[in-house]
Amino acid sequence: MNPDPDLVDRIRGHSRRLVREFGLLQRNVAGTDLSVSSVHALIEIGARDGMTARLLSQFLRLEKSSVSRLLKALVDKGLVQESPLVDGRAKGLGLTPRGHGKLAEIEAFATAQVERALASGAGREAEMIEVGLGLYADALEQTRQNEPVPCLPVTLEEGYAPGLCGRTAELHARYYNRLIGFGLQFETLVAGGMAEFLSRIESPKNNTWRVERAGQILGGVSIDGEDLGENIAHLRWFFVDDAVRGRGMGHKLMQAAMAFCREGGFDEVHLWTFSGLDAARALYERHGFELVDEWQGDQWGKTVREQKFVCRLTS
Repeated sequence: MNPDPDLVDRIRGHSRRLVREFGLLQRNVAGTDLSVSSVHALIEIGARDGMTARLLSQFLRLEKSSVSRLLKALVDKGLVQESPLVDGRAKGLGLTPRGHGKLAEIEAFATAQVERALASGAGREAEMIEVGLGLYADALEQTRQNEPVPCLPVTLEEGYAPGLCGRTAELHARYYNRLIGFGLQFETLVAGGMAEFLSRIESPKNNTWRVERAGQILGGVSIDGEDLGENIAHLRWFFVDDAVRGRGMGHKLMQAAMAFCREGGFDEVHLWTFSGLDAARALYERHGFELVDEWQGDQWGKTVREQKFVCRLTS
């Protein structure tokens, strides 16, 4: 069934208006002195730990040679730095302090742009706008990949679901094997810990949330309110798959988890991670966490700089 030609024309018209309103026809965008591709590169590098030139090429839909020139320019500007990954197979990309500052300017500009639009009256249909833009982007992506176009909303679900334990272990194991080289020891720790936690999920002190698309689990977070004692909640197994990153699901997971902790009357929330996960750290700090301790450790199968973060809910 072919779409209504008038509808197609209207959507094309709206798309052109969006391009102009976003300022994409200008030489520089987002209130910066950077090109569109440079702005998008900073956003993607800042949003994803373990970014490489190859992955950036995939995210930006640019040829490797174009990405190579783009990265050289960003490195020369002091915005991006390259460093060998733990396994030595590729160079990891990260933002410099100056790059983080520039990204903060971009995020502030873009956030203000959306907030002004919603405040102008469109806020009444904010959810409809978000869903519509997401479905349109999904449709464009799926047709580019010559796949059927599904209308697959991404949702945040609460509580246990069949397969949650195995899927959580799989998502963590695959991602951190690629990023750090974690192997069997790490996967078994995640699976064993999650299995033990889920045996206590009925306790009112515990809860878990997951990101789903078409029934597939693509992220999650859990609050264990029992294992640390002293009225301290433990935030565990936070993760969002690349397939749904950029949709604000990490923020929604953290919002749900922290709201549960506040409503439960916990004094503090603790989490353990390791250095180098800049995007995750920025999200933790956005939700009130502070780094309180660092040390060299190998509990996950490789020596890394382990970190402890704390969010104090009561003064």
